[in-house]
Amino acid sequence: MKALLIVDVQNDFCTGGTLAVPEGEKVVPVINGILNRFKVIVASKDWHPAGSRHFEKWPVHCVQDTYGAAFYPQLDDEKIQKTFLKGTDEKNDGYSAFDATSDNLERFLKENKVNDLYVCGLATDYCVLASALDARKKGFNVFVVEDAVKGVDAKAGDSERAIIQMKHNGIVFMDSGLVPLD
Repeated sequence: MKALLIVDVQNDFCTGGTLAVPEGEKVVPVINGILNRFKVIVASKDWHPAGSRHFEKWPVHCVQDTYGAAFYPQLDDEKIQKTFLKGTDEKNDGYSAFDATSDNLERFLKENKVNDLYVCGLATDYCVLASALDARKKGFNVFVVEDAVKGVDAKAGDSERAIIQMKHNGIVFMDSGLVPLD
């Protein structure tokens, strides 16, 4: 069984957001276009408390229960079966969807007999990277949908280095047109 993990496609990471990923919203039509290829669809959300230490490194973003923390409006979130909230306490950065405190992503995927995890969303060089690497460490076959991810590139080349790191760890990159049907 395969599943799709949509990482942090939230208002604050798209144009006009407080930590906008350049062209972040451009992943949305690609993601919406592959949703019907999956029976299991999950998502993660940054869900930071207002006083998070995370904001010592980053601009304030995705504060719990705010517009910025909501899914980007054009994302077809009706098909998401479960959303995993991460970065929910003041001391946890919560880059990986597997760091979610709202529920256990690994357990959910295993209960649904998922072996192959397809990852898309924002940002290639942070939360997508951390989630994909954690999924691989937990024994999942991991595929990143390359045209459905965008990076922050806080330092020039961060996304490119993240892709190299993921490939070096056995993660496969593919175009959305090659994602198989269930």
